[in-house]
Amino acid sequence: MRILIAPVTVLSLLAQGIGAGAETKIFIVENHRDGYGIDQCLATAASCGKPVASAYCQARKFDAALSFRKIDPDEITGGGSEASCHGGVCSEYVAIECWR
Repeated sequence: MRILIAPVTVLSLLAQGIGAGAETKIFIVENHRDGYGIDQCLATAASCGKPVASAYCQARKFDAALSFRKIDPDEITGGGSEASCHGGVCSEYVAIECWR
């Protein structure tokens, strides 16, 4: 039984070390309506948005997207609803969390 516990403990410690070394970054992106529905995939965190979010991360030298979601302008430091509306049209924003 002791022989089995040692390898499991070592593997557990290695897995924690790999995860701790990963770098993550959250990008705030203006979500433009494109006519193809990509904006809705990202804003609703639907599975169709995963390849788009990952491509965004890969274009910035990250491996893939961990998560993505629509955010309110109030969640952006220095933002606010008045800062995201121009001429009666308000922008929508998406947060994409990337890792490498």
